[in-house]
Amino acid sequence: MSAINCDYLPANKVVFPPELALLIIRKASAMAAAFEEQALDQLTKDARRALARGSDPRRVIREMRL
Repeated sequence: MSAINCDYLPANKVVFPPELALLIIRKASAMAAAFEEQALDQLTKDARRALARGSDPRRVIREMRL
């Protein structure tokens, strides 16, 4: 008997419907776009705040790892 028991591996292959895959892709794309917009807004807000406090733009670039 083997010391490694592989019962956790699926025995049957699941057929993934193309329609479901397309819906998942569309949802992931919409989620990514929303996240990108939020990230852009937050980075812009942080940069404006730093510049308003008198930070050097090069320092802001370095600190934000741009």
